[in-house]
Amino acid sequence: MSLPNPRITFLLVFLAVVFLLGAAFYLEFAMGLEPCPLCISQRLMLLAVGLVSLVAFLHNPATIGRRIYGLLVSLSAMGGLYFAGRQLWLQSLPADQVPACGPGITYMIDAFPLGDVIKTLLTGDGNCADIKWTWLGLSIPGWSAVGFAGIIAFGVWQAFRKH
Repeated sequence: MSLPNPRITFLLVFLAVVFLLGAAFYLEFAMGLEPCPLCISQRLMLLAVGLVSLVAFLHNPATIGRRIYGLLVSLSAMGGLYFAGRQLWLQSLPADQVPACGPGITYMIDAFPLGDVIKTLLTGDGNCADIKWTWLGLSIPGWSAVGFAGIIAFGVWQAFRKH
């Protein structure tokens, strides 16, 4: 059995990212779930995965390029897995240990120094500990962690598979 074409697999990852970001925007705009700072960071990492996958699809590289793109996909997904794990950790804390909730990210961008905004995007706040939606027993960051783990495995497979 032959392996799927590397170019097509990068396209499939890009399309999966488009679907996942669409689902995130649906949850935000249609269901009214405001994303917390860590949610936004996860979206940015997912966007990075999608952009690298799209460039890899368009470039259609040989072995070395495919390895580089595969590793870049995995590195971006590792960043997303970090943010999802951080949010899951915040959600697991007892109520008295959850950090204080901060203002919305839009207000922060307008009113706070860039360093404070970036720190909040990297570490989250009390808003990130709220579980606003679950499916099959997993919250949004739980599903994000599953997805990012799968993308990491894909990137490593893409980087080291024989063609």
